[in-house]
Amino acid sequence: MRRFSFNRLAQTVSSPQLLHPRNLHQGRYDIPALVGAEPQLAAFVRANPDGRPTIDFADQAAVLMLNKALLAKYYQVKYWQLPQDYLCPPIPGRADYVHYLADLLARSYPALPTGKQIQLLDIGTGANVIYPIIAVQSYGWQVTGTDIDTVAVKAAALIVASNAALKPRISIVAQPDANAIFSGVIAAEQRFHLTMCNPPFFASAAEADAASNRKWTNLAKAGQSGRNFAGQQHELWCDGGELKFVSRMISQSQLFKPQVCWFSSLVSQQKHLAPLQKLLRSVGAVQSEVIEMRQGQKVSRILAWSFLSAEQQQHWCRETA
Repeated sequence: MRRFSFNRLAQTVSSPQLLHPRNLHQGRYDIPALVGAEPQLAAFVRANPDGRPTIDFADQAAVLMLNKALLAKYYQVKYWQLPQDYLCPPIPGRADYVHYLADLLARSYPALPTGKQIQLLDIGTGANVIYPIIAVQSYGWQVTGTDIDTVAVKAAALIVASNAALKPRISIVAQPDANAIFSGVIAAEQRFHLTMCNPPFFASAAEADAASNRKWTNLAKAGQSGRNFAGQQHELWCDGGELKFVSRMISQSQLFKPQVCWFSSLVSQQKHLAPLQKLLRSVGAVQSEVIEMRQGQKVSRILAWSFLSAEQQQHWCRETA
């Protein structure tokens, strides 16, 4: 992962072939160990063609229970429940995002930044509150999760309140304005070292359904209809899709230039990077990074930007230590 400056107008991208080195989910799932952490997973375990234990990844209930087991084993989360039909994300890929953000911030510190002095803002944390859980349990950061959905906010707050390790480290805040991203969440004089976001990728329900059909094909379930992944409308699609959403985030980030060290968002489609980077230049971002992540055949990207120079970031981080 290498940096580039808009002054050079050159793009360099990291291309890891595997999960981040600090990701706890390397290799195949250890199903027996996960059953030990969450015994209810046993009801969903079956043998694959090689005779190894696995689950049916097209079964929402099985995937939900797998996530519960992963959170129990690796992150000491004992209570984790989602409302019906809310997004149940794959945890290994989510963990990669957090670890790469830690690397990005580490440039401003003599060692990998850990502890409650590091403030992370998760935009659209959802009912699952996965990113805050990983950030808290991996690095001890202080995390604010925000969402426009009142059901998601209540579900996330219940997860936090029900786990002693999370309660002092995570705050869940409702965003009252569906058109605002940072306003109403970042208070005057409040500072965040990092912001992150997994935006709604699709521009319509039809696009989301098309993606689902491709998933069914990949899972050898051709001929079945409907999305094989849960998720509410605002979690999966919005008017204009991720390009419009991230563009709005970039535009609004200008209002909080001195209060955030690094802004970031996932970007699923590579073709969106060029217009987003053009917008970043137009709003005066000083630094930008594209971090490529791979999980098997899936490729995703983190777009990160800052209105501070590297030297200013180091000073900023010393002030917030």
